Amino acid sequence: MRSSFHTRHAGGDVRQRTGLLALGVSALGVVYGDIGTSPLYAMKETFFGGHPLARNPENVLGVLSLVFWTLLLIVGIKYVLLVLRADFHGEGGIFALLGIIREQQPRNGKSARLMWIITTAVMIGAAALYGDAVITPAISVLSAYEGLEVVTSAFKPAVVWLTVITLLLLFLFQSRGTARVGRTFGPIMVVWFLTIGAVGLYWIIVHPVVLRAVNPFYALRFFAAHGIRVIFVLGAIVLVITGAEALYADVGHFGRKAIQVSWYSFVFPCLLLNYFGQGARLLDGAPIPNNNLFYALFPQYDPIIYLVVALATTATVIASQALISGAFSMTRQGIVLGFFPRVQIFFTSAEIEGQIYIPAVNWLLLACCLLLVIGFETSSALAAAYGIAVTGTMAITSFIFYFVARGWGWKWYWIGPVCLGFLLIDLSYFSANTLKFVEGGYVPIVIALFLFYLMQTWQWGRAQLASAFFDFLKVPIRHYLDLKQQIMDSPHLRTQFGARNLSQVERAIVFMTSRPVLSAEDPCPMGLRIYIRRNGAIPKHIILLNVTQTSRPVVPEEERCDVIPLGAKIVAINVRYGYMQPPNVPALLRMLKNQKRIKINEKRWTIQVGEEEILIDPSLRFFRRLMLRFFTFIMRFTNSADRYFGLRQFAGRNKTVIPVVIGRGFARVTVLDDEPVYQYPGGTASQP
Repeated sequence: MRSSFHTRHAGGDVRQRTGLLALGVSALGVVYGDIGTSPLYAMKETFFGGHPLARNPENVLGVLSLVFWTLLLIVGIKYVLLVLRADFHGEGGIFALLGIIREQQPRNGKSARLMWIITTAVMIGAAALYGDAVITPAISVLSAYEGLEVVTSAFKPAVVWLTVITLLLLFLFQSRGTARVGRTFGPIMVVWFLTIGAVGLYWIIVHPVVLRAVNPFYALRFFAAHGIRVIFVLGAIVLVITGAEALYADVGHFGRKAIQVSWYSFVFPCLLLNYFGQGARLLDGAPIPNNNLFYALFPQYDPIIYLVVALATTATVIASQALISGAFSMTRQGIVLGFFPRVQIFFTSAEIEGQIYIPAVNWLLLACCLLLVIGFETSSALAAAYGIAVTGTMAITSFIFYFVARGWGWKWYWIGPVCLGFLLIDLSYFSANTLKFVEGGYVPIVIALFLFYLMQTWQWGRAQLASAFFDFLKVPIRHYLDLKQQIMDSPHLRTQFGARNLSQVERAIVFMTSRPVLSAEDPCPMGLRIYIRRNGAIPKHIILLNVTQTSRPVVPEEERCDVIPLGAKIVAINVRYGYMQPPNVPALLRMLKNQKRIKINEKRWTIQVGEEEILIDPSLRFFRRLMLRFFTFIMRFTNSADRYFGLRQFAGRNKTVIPVVIGRGFARVTVLDDEPVYQYPGGTASQP
């Protein structure tokens, strides 16, 4: 189902029905699942990973201080307090920032070059976030099942396959919708956060010295003591903020208030208690079974450890939800902004438009996750692949948020230093993670490069088509209205049209249009012009039909459509559907016929849907030719107009093939038949 990007703010009238508390609990199961399960592997990788630190008080307090200030500054202030304000009609994510800037553009007058830089940066950031989105579910579920190895090494061969089965079940569950996922997972995450917070508090009571790490002095002393080696530590500590960017992308699912209240009142305190508890466990001096620091917090008795592993596994399955839901939201935004091809979108909630399910994205993410699990096999190996792409996206978010805030009227002399400070922190983590490239960091980079090329190709291809259509759409409907009236006034139902005779045929044809037709001065739809050129005939009844979707879940039947008679038996119909209503054009037309608002002979009517045919001119350069072939390949997988308009089972549908020639420096619609040259208010329009 196609979507409109102009949404309601998800946290507005929805909260009147659902309640902030209920939304907050649901948000725990979607938004905070990822960052909430980082304690499973973040501290473990710092002290027992590829570049382990010694277990002494200086290192423990230094790392805890870095963890505390990273969570507070990056998640608590940058994302939850500031960036979440930048919702674009209720939607979040890096594409939303671009949408806001484009809306601000007429007022602020940013230069074309700056807009190009911002747009390119957004595309890079979005592609990078997808690159890390495939790692997070794999590393989260693997790290949970590795807790079984604490009990006995006999479970080790089963870890990978248990992870594969769990991921399969998780992605199969996505079609039920984010609302149901949140309601199911939210209460479980409440138990998870209470558990990790309580066990962390126990160890803090045993070794309260760890509370000193709140002082940033310990982080600064840690930097001074380790010098250049601190870059390896930053590469591991970045794991504590996995899911921060997805948190922003998920704002459309629950609204800003629910996410903010959940973070400050519950998630942040529980995370700090657990991280500081892990620090206290390191200071305890007792051995760490299997070097798995998180599970070492709990008594090593069979019933207890099995229960903890079961809870952790459930929590990590939920953790994967944050980036999956975020990927759905980002894809929808990218489609509307023109970066991604149109794919089928299912709306899963009649209350919140941002709650969606996209099958194509779901199954691609699943395939990539399974390949990573089978290829890397351990969470430590996957931790080496995580970080480069997402920290790059974070840095881009800091850069672009400055322009968004300036568009709101915020003063440069205070928002500038704030964004610069966040940018420096992001770049420090990005630099640290570049060292992981050879160890596995190339995986998200390769995925990001492919997606960036896909976005560049789709954007360029659609721009070429828009350029070709621009000249072709200069002739107003008025000319064809006059032409049809001449035929109706002729005793033989014929008239001269260029070098040929044009006749009327006893048919009713519906031409689907990409924009609403409000008057005879609007541009004539391409399908009608091409039909007349190719057939040398004009239908007796012509219907120009435009279908749009609103941000309302359901549009009542009495508000569904406007019927505008243009004269000479040409009628414009502008239809509005709610986002929960799949369009069904044949049923709509029959309803209008029964209401006597249009005249259609059901035995002699067809519906024309346009379809572009790309032709490559020999002048096109080699690399552009490759890009154009990739563009045509992508077009095969877009959501077809037949499916979108409910025409798959309708026998009277026809496709109007629109030939578009693309060459070096030009793109044009090419139709061989003659057509007269018309004068119109903006100049002269002739056959391209």
